[in-house]
Amino acid sequence: MTDSEGRGGLDPWLAWARKAEQRGASRVPFTVPAWLRPTRGERRWPITVSIIAAIVLQVLLPPRLTEPLPRWVMPALEAALLIGLTIGDPVRVERGGAMRRIASIVLILLLSAANAISAVLLVRAILTGKAGAAAGPLFASGASIWGTNVIAFGLWYWEFDRGGPIQRVAGVSRHPDLMFPQMASPQLAPPDWEPHFVDYLYLSFTNATAFSPTDVMPLARWAKLTMAVQSAVSLAVGALVIARAVNILRT
Repeated sequence: MTDSEGRGGLDPWLAWARKAEQRGASRVPFTVPAWLRPTRGERRWPITVSIIAAIVLQVLLPPRLTEPLPRWVMPALEAALLIGLTIGDPVRVERGGAMRRIASIVLILLLSAANAISAVLLVRAILTGKAGAAAGPLFASGASIWGTNVIAFGLWYWEFDRGGPIQRVAGVSRHPDLMFPQMASPQLAPPDWEPHFVDYLYLSFTNATAFSPTDVMPLARWAKLTMAVQSAVSLAVGALVIARAVNILRT
């Protein structure tokens, strides 16, 4: 077994280092990239801010898009879970445990379910002609649902890539589910680079706008299917909202 084969995910980095040596570089310092070794957990505040933003967007939706539950029920449950997760791991995401993982997944599930219900109700209102006669509120509702969709799917990518944030901190998995450019070309990034929540949020945003992968490639089947679902939801909501709003403005 060769050195690169034994290290699995280190192959791209080793290949670059050896090519650099062949080109005449005097010394190529060997440093294992951060995403392949144990590191400190990423800071929690970007995740907390994004979830708070999603909760606020849900609260701002009109009551007819949060049926059949009262509009405060889902945001209250999400806020309670967020507070519990923040208290248990306030500064960095580095404390494992089955209960914390379950709470995190349930929180993302609640965000996604509430947003899916709102999206279905909005689409139904547009198709049945009950979306209202004003383009402004329609655009606002569509933008809130679309923005929450971006945050929710960003959380899904962050939660499951290479086993989740705690597994990534431990450097356990050598096979990424999502291939970032810095992984494929380690010479483009410093040795301490590793994907954080903002990177997954960017992935979600670009997938929701381009309806296809851009610079981050899905390798695992779950990642491909998740990106396909997100693209479909974004396309359906965006196309219907824009078409209805343009029709309102013309009349």
